[in-house]
Amino acid sequence: MADRQIHPLRRAHHRRPLPQRALDDLRYIRETMERSSPFTAISGLGQVVVGATAIATAAVAARQSSAGKWLEVWLAEAALALTIALIAMARKARRTGLPLTSGPGRKFALGFLPCVVVAIPLTIGFARLGLTPLLPGLWLLLYGAGVITGGAFSIPLLPAMGTSFLVVGTIALFFPARGDAFMALGYGGLHILFGFLIARKHGG
Repeated sequence: MADRQIHPLRRAHHRRPLPQRALDDLRYIRETMERSSPFTAISGLGQVVVGATAIATAAVAARQSSAGKWLEVWLAEAALALTIALIAMARKARRTGLPLTSGPGRKFALGFLPCVVVAIPLTIGFARLGLTPLLPGLWLLLYGAGVITGGAFSIPLLPAMGTSFLVVGTIALFFPARGDAFMALGYGGLHILFGFLIARKHGG
């Protein structure tokens, strides 16, 4: 009589071997901790390398004879920087045992990527309208916004880094003739500065 009063799901749970129940509980605890933990696979050393390539690219871009060639140089740098960042993050993720596709990793990507995706049609539109000198400010602002939103699910240094990009991007909009200098300051200097801080405080 007493056994019939137990809910079927509860009765099934009680019939499972204790080791299996313990494993299920541990799995649930682990998944909950992963979802609530910050994304720590941001590579500070990778950011330093990206910063160094940005400074070199700024020097090359400043020597271009046309807006089209200037844009090609910076687009090539964007592809290179993305490749470096992904490789560096993948290595750090393997070292720390936290896959890039984990819960924190997905939250970071969902916060960061929309701002980067928006930059694509805006870049095409600005270039077609002859507003290429305004692109450095636009890129810095969108990147800063993405770092802030993605950084909400990552280490505390990222929102500060994103805010710094917003400041540099805002100033760059008012001095379009100095676009390459602001690109070097933002993508170069800020990446190197915060990259060293991340490497020192968060294990590389």
